[in-house]
Amino acid sequence: MKLIAITGGIGSGKSVVSRLLQVMGYKVYDCDSRAKQLMATDSHVVQQLKHAFGDDIYLADGTLDRQRLAARAFTDDSALATLNGIVHPATALDLQQWAIRQDHDHARLAFVETALLRTAALDRVVDQVWHVTAPTDVRIDRVMKRSGLTAQQVQERIAAQQGEEAVASGEHVIINDNDHALMPQVLQLLN
Repeated sequence: MKLIAITGGIGSGKSVVSRLLQVMGYKVYDCDSRAKQLMATDSHVVQQLKHAFGDDIYLADGTLDRQRLAARAFTDDSALATLNGIVHPATALDLQQWAIRQDHDHARLAFVETALLRTAALDRVVDQVWHVTAPTDVRIDRVMKRSGLTAQQVQERIAAQQGEEAVASGEHVIINDNDHALMPQVLQLLN
């Protein structure tokens, strides 16, 4: 089985490409949603997060208080590194287990959607990378509409992902700028 990463910065359109592939019948592992699920349900991850950021990042019913965690984890580089050091390895292990299941199901291709390809070291486990790009102003507008963030907040998130923004040699580029049709680009890469 060939494992292909779908990556790109916030608002680039990774999820749109992933949904197209899912409609076409391909399996897609979404790192962001799985990481959130692991942070909510994996007892080892929960314990590590409580130890690093305080028991009160989880509400009485066991729900993760994302705002409280963000307020603590995104305050400095060290805290963010701690969060990433807990969540990224757990997600990578979960992805490996998922990929094994896809291989057992005789999937020819499977995909992993991730904004943090290099940061999470997933570039080392995939066979190919599809990098989704869009102009910064388009990305800012998309994220503001879907999340209610201000332009400044979106720009800060884009800046935080700068190391992930560059398209590396050998990566395939999908342009998602509202002018280029996505489906022909995806179909060309599938062939």
